[in-house]
Amino acid sequence: MSNLHEECGVFGAFAPGKTNIAAYAYYGLFALQHRGQESAGIVVCDDGIFRSYKDTGLVGEVFTPTVMDGLGEGNMAVGHVRYSTTGADGRLNAQPIVVNHVKGRMALAHNGNLTNSDALREELELAGSIFHMTSDTEVISYIITRERLNAPSIEKAVEQAMFQLEGAYSLVIMSPQKLIAARDATGFRPLCIGKLGESYVFASETCALD
Repeated sequence: MSNLHEECGVFGAFAPGKTNIAAYAYYGLFALQHRGQESAGIVVCDDGIFRSYKDTGLVGEVFTPTVMDGLGEGNMAVGHVRYSTTGADGRLNAQPIVVNHVKGRMALAHNGNLTNSDALREELELAGSIFHMTSDTEVISYIITRERLNAPSIEKAVEQAMFQLEGAYSLVIMSPQKLIAARDATGFRPLCIGKLGESYVFASETCALD
C-alpha cells in the first residue's frame, strides 16, 4: 500500500547564531506529521559538529525531553518524517542520513521518488559503493558525494548531481557550514521557504512555518 503514501516531510532551519535549533525542527516536524508517521529524525549542526537522532514512531514519541536535550543547541538543523515510498519500513531507512566523506560531513533529508534509482544504484555498486539502506536517499547521497570530490563547493556538487537524478523530489542538505534546499526541475514535490527574524526555514508545507 506504499503507493498510497508517497509523501514525506522535510524540514531545514538556519539561524545566524547558536540557538535551540532542535526545537525549530521538532515543531516543524510535528506540524508535518501527517506527511509521515513511520519514522522521524533530526540532525543538528553546532559549529560543524553533527548530532543526530532518528527512530520509528511519531515525532512526539521519538523526541522525548531527554533526546531533545541530547541534540543540544546549534545554528542549523534538518529533519524528516517518513512514509515508505521506496525501501522497506523501519529504522534502517529513517532519515535524515548522515554521510562522512573525504571533504567532510553531510546530512540529507529527501522527499519523492527517483525513476532511475535502480540504474544509479547499479552504477554505484559496480564502482564499489556499499549500500546499507534500500531507499532512494542513499543513492542521492552517493551521487552528491561523488560530485563533491571534484566540485569547488557543496552547492555546485548538488547542482551537478541533480542533472543525474530523474523523478520528482525535494531535498534539504546540510554541510558543516551551509544549508541547501532544492527540488527537481519540474517542481512537482512541494518545498517552501520562510523567514523568522534572521533565520531561514525550508519545509514541505507552509503549516510547518506557521
